[in-house]
Amino acid sequence: MGLYSSHLSKIENLEDIMAETGFSKSHIGRLYNRFEGLDESNRGCLSRADFQRIGGLAVNPLGERIINAFFPDGKDTVDFRSFIRILACFRPVRKVKYSDPLAPEPINSRDNKLRFAFQLYDQDRDGKISRDELYQVLFMMMEAEVTPDQLDNIIDRTIQEADQDGDGTISFEEFKKSLEKVNLEHKMSIRFLQ
Repeated sequence: MGLYSSHLSKIENLEDIMAETGFSKSHIGRLYNRFEGLDESNRGCLSRADFQRIGGLAVNPLGERIINAFFPDGKDTVDFRSFIRILACFRPVRKVKYSDPLAPEPINSRDNKLRFAFQLYDQDRDGKISRDELYQVLFMMMEAEVTPDQLDNIIDRTIQEADQDGDGTISFEEFKKSLEKVNLEHKMSIRFLQ
């Protein structure tokens, strides 16, 4: 672990980060190495431009929205702890036989994975996905595959099926209910190397 152990000495509150994120020291060392690699200006924080250089995000139709998730509340930079907290959302969930009901919800819980996905749609942060917000995301994802009429039909059907209170939008609770049978563990988890 030589290279990673030297990184670990640079990380403040390592034990707290391990407890909060569920990552092992080895994972944190690797992620710190990646963080430093992205931080080309050696400022100890990442900017949007640092994320935009990641090839996979550059070609992802939702790349800009994923990047925005790292910068809540209009922040211009993200430090290592914030960076690793976002990534922890995608850590696979470990099945625990006896969990403490008073313990805080893990960062990588099903609800937190859903909150992350929900915010990719809810760009105005009003707690609801409007027809226009749904259109923007589906258009980015399916632009070349469907006609405008087909896209409108998909959006209308999605809202009709998910909108339980009839307000023409999808709240987080409605979003959560509409995805209750989806295997998020498979769709929203990254297998981090040991």
